[in-house]
Formats: sequence, C-alpha cells, structure tokens
Amino acid sequence: MNLLTTPMARDLKDPSLYFNRELAQLEFNFRVLSQAYDERVPLLERLRFLCISNSNLDEFFEVRVAVLRQQIALGTHLPGPDGLAPADVLTRIRARALELVRAQYEFWNDILQPALGEEGIRFVTRDKWTVKQKRWLQGYFQNEIMPVLSPLGLDPAHPFPRILNKSLNLAVVLKGKDAFGREGHMALVRAPRSLPRIIRLPAEVAESPYDFVFLAGILQQFIDEMFPGMRVDGSYQFRVTRNSELVVDEDEVENLAAALSDELAGRGYAHPVRLEIAESCPKAITEMLMANFSLTEQDVYRCAGPVNINRITTIYDQVDRPDLKFPKFTPRTAPALLAGAPVLDIVREQDILLHHPFESFGAVVELVRQASQDPGVLAIKQTLYRTGDYSPLVTHLVEAARNGKDVTVVVELRARFDEEANIRLANRLQEAGVQVVYGVVGYKTHAKMLLIVRREEGKLRRYVHLSTGNYHQITSRIYTDFGLMTANPDIGEDVHKLFQQLSGLGTVIKLKRLMQSPFTLHKGLLEKIEREIAHAQAGRPARIIAKMNALNEAGVIEQLYAASRAGVQIDLIVRGACALLPGIAGVSENIRVRSVIGRFLEHSRVYWFGNDGNAEIYCASADWMERNLLRRIETCFPILDPALAQRVYDESLANFLADNTQAWLLGPDGGYTRVEPGEEMPHSAQLSLVAKLCM
Repeated sequence: MNLLTTPMARDLKDPSLYFNRELAQLEFNFRVLSQAYDERVPLLERLRFLCISNSNLDEFFEVRVAVLRQQIALGTHLPGPDGLAPADVLTRIRARALELVRAQYEFWNDILQPALGEEGIRFVTRDKWTVKQKRWLQGYFQNEIMPVLSPLGLDPAHPFPRILNKSLNLAVVLKGKDAFGREGHMALVRAPRSLPRIIRLPAEVAESPYDFVFLAGILQQFIDEMFPGMRVDGSYQFRVTRNSELVVDEDEVENLAAALSDELAGRGYAHPVRLEIAESCPKAITEMLMANFSLTEQDVYRCAGPVNINRITTIYDQVDRPDLKFPKFTPRTAPALLAGAPVLDIVREQDILLHHPFESFGAVVELVRQASQDPGVLAIKQTLYRTGDYSPLVTHLVEAARNGKDVTVVVELRARFDEEANIRLANRLQEAGVQVVYGVVGYKTHAKMLLIVRREEGKLRRYVHLSTGNYHQITSRIYTDFGLMTANPDIGEDVHKLFQQLSGLGTVIKLKRLMQSPFTLHKGLLEKIEREIAHAQAGRPARIIAKMNALNEAGVIEQLYAASRAGVQIDLIVRGACALLPGIAGVSENIRVRSVIGRFLEHSRVYWFGNDGNAEIYCASADWMERNLLRRIETCFPILDPALAQRVYDESLANFLADNTQAWLLGPDGGYTRVEPGEEMPHSAQLSLVAKLCM
C-alpha cells in the first residue's frame, strides 16, 4: 500500500500507521553515529559520538531485546499498535543492528583512527610495536596484569565459568600437555573490571604525543606466558550482553530496597541476549560459545576491532587537546539572581526560569543550601530519580535534617542502571534522619519536584522547584532542561498534595494547575488536542508544537492523526524514538516531525497549544510514551509568567524548528533525512543558545 495516496477514510488504528518503538529507537542510534561521521564536529567529540552510539546499542540489547526474548519465552506478548509479533521485531532488529555495527567499525577503522593518527593520537596494534614498546608492555603485563588474572582451562573438572555482563574475555586454543598431563584444548581468560581497557604508553617509549594500546592486544601478545609449556594456536576476544531488566514483584516483598539488592547481585549473570566476537573467530569456537550461552547464530555479532569499542571514550580526558573538543563555556547565572539576595526572597517576588545547561544548575543547589540553614524553613521535600554519587544537594538535605528541619525525600530505587547508587543514597539519607520513601508500588516516580515550606510573618509560604530533568549536576551540563522556581500558591498547593500522595495513602487528588501521570496528564493532553480540533473545525487557527524525547503512546498518536485530518498544524520535535508517521495523505499530512542531535542531549519536554490566540505552554517530566503517561508518576506544569512563557517558546520551540544544521526530518516510511541550510543562513539551535545565554 502506498502510504502517500491512502484514502481519507483510513482507520486511524491501522497498524501500518505506527512505527515499531524498538526499530525507532535503533534509528536514533544511526543519527547519533552520523554525528561521528560529521567532519564539522571536533575530532575527539566524533570519537565520543561513536562511543555513545555503541553504549546505546549495549543498553538496547540489555533492555529492549531482552524484553522481547522474554515475551517470546513466556508467550505473554500482546501485539502493539504496529501489530508486529516479537519474533518479527527481532528479525528486523537483527538486520538493522548488523548495519549499525558494520558502520561503527568502518568509521573506527577507516576514518577515525587515521584522523586521530594525523593528530598524534595513535592506537598502536601489536604488529606495529617497536622493540622498546614491546619490552615495556611485557613488563607491564607481568607486573600489573598477570597477577590479577585467573586463566581457566576447560575440561570436566573446570566447566565453563560464569561470564560477567559486557566484560572482556578471550577464548584460547591450546596444544600440548600441561604439568598434570592434561591435553590442552580450550581455555578462557577473563579480564577483571579492575584492569584498564586502554593503556597509555609512557613518553620514554611512545613515538607520538599520545600512544595507546588496548588491553586485549596485550593479553593476546603475551598469552603464552599464562600457559607455560603449551602452544597457543589462537586467541579471540568475546563479550556477552545479558538481560539487565530487574524484576521485583512489589506486591510480594516487604522491603523494596532489600529485594532490589538481591536482584542486583545477579544482574551481571542474567540470561544472555547477544554475543560479540572477534571477526576472525573460527566457526568451532563460535559454536562452542553459542552453546554455552544458549544463543543462536542470530544472536552473534562479529566485530572488526575491539569488542568493547565504547571503552575508547576513556582517552577523551587523557588527551589535552582543546582544539579537538567542543569549546568550553560557562553557564550564566539567572539574571534575577545576580543581585545576590537570598534565593527564597527573590522567588517570593517573581518566578525564575532556568534553561540548562546554558544557565547554571548552581541556582538549584544554592536554593537548597539556603533552605537548609534558613531558620524560617520548616520542611523540605524532594524527589530524587538520578543524582550522582557525590551530589551537593544530598549534602544539603542531610544538613537540613541535622538542623532540625523535617526532610522527606522520595528516592526512586528502580531508576534503571542507577538502582545500586540510589540504594546507597537512601541509606545515607536515612542515617541522617531524613524520611525516605520509595514512591508508589507499581509506579516509578519520575517527577522532578522540590518543595520548601517557610514561616514568614506568622504564615506559611510554599516555594517550589519543578523541572524537566533530574537533580544531577553532571547531566545538567550536557542535557537541555527547563527548571521553574515559583512561590505561586496554587502550584505550591498542588506540589504539596503530590508529596502527600507519594508518602501516604489516599484517593486520587484534584490539582489546580498541574497535570499528573498516571491520572490526569494523558486525559489532559487528549482534551487539549481535541480543543485544537474544535478550533480547526470552526475555521479558527489551530496549532500544536511539542518537544520531547520519545513518542509512542497509541492514544495520543491517534488523536494527533485526527487533529491533522481536521486541519490542525502540528510540529513535533522528538529527539529519539517516534512511532508516529508524518506526511501520510488523509492521515498526517499536517504533521511534521524533526529530531535534533547535537552537542547536548535534548531532554526538555515542552508542550504548546495555540488555543485560538490564548496559547498555553507546559513543561513536563514526561514524554508522550505509554510508560510515562500511564505507568509512572510524572508532573506537567504551566509557565504562567508571560515573559517566561515566551522565553520557553522562543528558546525551545521556535529556535529548534529553525535549526537547519543538526535537525533530521522524519518521513512517512520511518526514515530520516538530514536538514541542510541550502541558501539559508546556517542556524544551530544549541549553538545559538550558547551564544545568547552563556559567558
């Protein structure tokens, strides 16, 4: 069927109108890799984009592919909006993932390594080691590497060992007999996580300013020293990726933290989902590994280089070449805070908008610091999804508790891949006397909220910070997000009710200004889209602009299709996976979808509804995804100050719709085309914000 000539009466639930979410996520990684291929990007940043695309692919297999395999094994899959069965999706993933892996290694071998070499940054392979380098590396192997290795010969007394998720390993083919008369066949060498994967050669043996050697190359060169008296006929790198989804039946456990701790202990050895092996690995060795991991040929990916290519990113900080990196910038302090008055006093008089990373996250830290010491502050409540190991925010919350303030923190223990860090965080807070809760059973708490209660002139006043992003100082320098500080009484009361809901038990609450998942946000979005449909049908201007990380919720997509049919003009800025297909005649010809990939990770969620000249603009923690709208605790908050609302519109919507250097347009077939400036002036949304807001 030709989507571009589809009749008007087409059923909006037709599966061919929905792009599969897993395949859409895979397409995002091609756009990330394209940044590595882009010669306009500084060389070491291109290296990082290569590694990001590889790391993203790891997580894709650990989570998305693992879930599909579980669904097949359990027979529990219900077809999604796209109608594809898990087996069909896995087949398509296989084909596209092979293309991505091939492109990654072609870039590494044919483009990046030669370009780095021209700048004096070399990855020296064994066949190019000088005599001096080989001698130094042999000493390094004997003194730093070999003492921590435990090579294992495979025989009935030494069965195939447990292999840790994503760890570097060598399969070794041996000939001859060992000291006990055992005939050599196969052995395994596991590289402990304590060993660096890339070693920089010291100046006395290096022939370039920066000479690096892969750990795998050192192991392969000197592997015979681990098996004295035997002949090594071959050694081959491999790495296994395992299911990293943690499954805890929250209705059956008494302590979520303890249950998660138990699950985390086994995560590194969960069911395998992918095997990466050296391109040169013989068929017999490959089949042996496949058998031990219960995998098939469809799960094997041959690598034309290091199997752990994302580890290359470790050299970024070792190479002191500012000319090969993005220019440094200093986030500005929000203008309203420059006078130096206490933050709470300023927020009492006016709302403050923060646009990260262009404006400093330090304002949020300072807000909590001052609140922790202010004698008028009685209580502080905060949600923490991801914070980092050494967050100053946590230090100030601890200080507030020790200063006698009532401090409640909602820690989301199930934040994927941060579970262990969040358990440590929860323990630290509890030891300081902070009341810690883990949210709501069955729902991840993804909302970003901070509430400060202060006594002023005999009355209590609430101060609020709401955000589209996490309370994490490191990501606040590389993710784009909006934060709002306000003393608006209605918003303060709404946030107070939300914290009561999270820490206690009660019925669904009615909010004045905020929308909340899983109760009112999904319904509210559908109603606001329906309102634009009514405007269009009445001949009035009708417009929707929304920016988010991902879009896959079928109800919202169907409503957007209906709005397009009614004549509503819709622009969507979706960084990652998008299941909606724009440009289909009679269905979505009034919808345009673009993705912007650049220096910073686009993370803000902004929704704008034209409303016949009475525009409304919201920021939110939620993407338009099924999980965010229906299975998580999320907040969506309005920007009520007209000047700040205009800022959000200009900086996050109009600015990104004008981008013609880092934007990609989604087509009706699910493919993306990069936007080129043509005769227009080149415009980068991100760089324009750096120039406008940073120092």
